[in-house]
Amino acid sequence: MEGTTVITNPTRQWQLRGSMPQRPTPRAATTGAHHAQLARRLTRRDRWLARMLFEHKIFTTQQIVELCYPTMRAANHRLLDLYRWRVVDRFRPFVSRGTAPMHYVLDIAGAVALAQEDGLDPKSLDYRHEQAMGMAHSLRLAHTVGTNGILTSLVARSQRPDARGRLTAWWSELRCARLFGDMVRPDAYGRWRDDDGDHVVEFFVEFDFGTEDLGKLSRKLIGYHKLSAATGITTPVLVWLPTTRRETSARAALATMLSHLDHPALVPVATSAADLVDKDIQHDPAGPRWLPISCEQALPPQRLTLGELARLWPYLTPPVPGQSALAGTAQPTAALLAAPDPLPPARPRDVFRR
Repeated sequence: MEGTTVITNPTRQWQLRGSMPQRPTPRAATTGAHHAQLARRLTRRDRWLARMLFEHKIFTTQQIVELCYPTMRAANHRLLDLYRWRVVDRFRPFVSRGTAPMHYVLDIAGAVALAQEDGLDPKSLDYRHEQAMGMAHSLRLAHTVGTNGILTSLVARSQRPDARGRLTAWWSELRCARLFGDMVRPDAYGRWRDDDGDHVVEFFVEFDFGTEDLGKLSRKLIGYHKLSAATGITTPVLVWLPTTRRETSARAALATMLSHLDHPALVPVATSAADLVDKDIQHDPAGPRWLPISCEQALPPQRLTLGELARLWPYLTPPVPGQSALAGTAQPTAALLAAPDPLPPARPRDVFRR
């Protein structure tokens, strides 16, 4: 996974102009016979990727490489097969300059395979192909791709030979909304574990594109305060911002809001910016890039890694081994399936498929 380019400022929404037409490629019909044939064609990695697309809606080609392929060439070859088999569908947004990457979503055969694998009626998944491809026109396309970029970067970081930790959980915006939407709607939830095993940190992600009013951004802390008070679980909020200039302004607004909360310690907050110039951490969301916020400190501390945040806030609710401390706060519906492991399955050494 070395050499990949991750965590850069994604294309802004206003620069996307619908979907570019594609050259026609022969594709399979979604018949019962075709679904039966897929049972022997799909690898564990294929099925895992389908689950990730069901959970997180969309990935670009580069993000899929970061997730589970050693090279772009290998990814393109296999994705072409999956596209022909109707496991995934794809589109390429039009941009005013250059060429946008291919964007992949789950297709009909992929959704049916997931349902059958779990012994469910495909209709119970509430999957609609038109809705999946509707991401090409969604006003939240850039935001979703940007948030998923943090996920894929953490997955790529977890699989590097020199990795000193791993991502053990990541819930999508939709899953978070169904579990906590009456109080707060985070863009994602994650859990990171250091290699020593003693420092595990759970966190919510707020992905800011620089277009949201800072007052609205800071008022989200009120919802997180209510959630923490209601559940008795203190979970940090990590705010990802596009520039250090925006980060400076956001930190002032967030610190002011924290000072007005009854119990600020219930909402630990840290920020980071995508344009950090240090090459050692520029493309590493788990590296020393997070600046905690305290309404009582005049000067901000140094930037910390994800693992160091757990040491900074020792009063955080420790996760139960193998599961999230938040898992018992609400039960997911059947339409969500179980949250997939964010790391891909290990490839069998005796299998020579792409």
